[in-house]
Amino acid sequence: MRRTSPARVGAGSVRANNMEVMTLPATVYKGALALLLLAAPSLAVAAPAPKPNVPYVVELFTSQGCSSCPPADRLLTKMARDPQAIALSLPVDYWDYIGWKDTLASPAFAKRQKEYAAVRGDGRIYTPQAVVDGLIHVVGSNRRELVAAARRAYGSSGALSVHLSLEKKNGKFVAEIGPANAAAKEGSLWLLRVARRRTVEVRSGENAGRKLTYTNVVRTIEMFGRWNGEPDQFTVPSPDLNAHADAFVVLLQAGTPMRPGAILAAAKGAGFSTEK
Repeated sequence: MRRTSPARVGAGSVRANNMEVMTLPATVYKGALALLLLAAPSLAVAAPAPKPNVPYVVELFTSQGCSSCPPADRLLTKMARDPQAIALSLPVDYWDYIGWKDTLASPAFAKRQKEYAAVRGDGRIYTPQAVVDGLIHVVGSNRRELVAAARRAYGSSGALSVHLSLEKKNGKFVAEIGPANAAAKEGSLWLLRVARRRTVEVRSGENAGRKLTYTNVVRTIEMFGRWNGEPDQFTVPSPDLNAHADAFVVLLQAGTPMRPGAILAAAKGAGFSTEK
């Protein structure tokens, strides 16, 4: 579990509102204060939150038993509003032993996280961990790192370089996939059933007494086809949308089920919302 270490504050500085502020000798305090007052109008204008400005898929491995995870969960909710994003929560179960059993977790999600780490070769498995386009992992609560990762991942190893669209034909959803390219030659098709929003009251553990809200929570992951690089169509298994899962996503991913690679294409299906 990722925990924030106590901030180290050196001589000549103090902590205020999670910021490190340098202290000034009394002889320069008045002059510095005057400059700050003059600059106040510009300081009051917050810089706009950075955006990737490219398509991206982010999988957030999170846990109700992780005290560092709620900021990442809130950030994922914000990023899910980006029309270019597919932002997914995958709650893991390996922190259940420390006092609270995650009510949304699945062993399949922890397995997927471990498989990503094995493919990368770094062995890094923690919460909150965000994996972008199946390639790059960053701390899930760090927006700037997420944005930078989305920009770096886009197009790398064929990430999001293949055309994929969903259409409903004769009452069934069909995934239409375009041709391969030099970096993306084959992959697996995955159906992810998603609950757009879930709120949980945590009664024990590190988040005891907190009410946590999750966005686009994956409920099941199911492989339903192999793409060989040729333009093709695949019938999507019935999403069975209900109170348990009210939306779905289709991913085309390089590699194998045991060694997932770059996400080559992604599409939002019925019920999936970017407005949560």
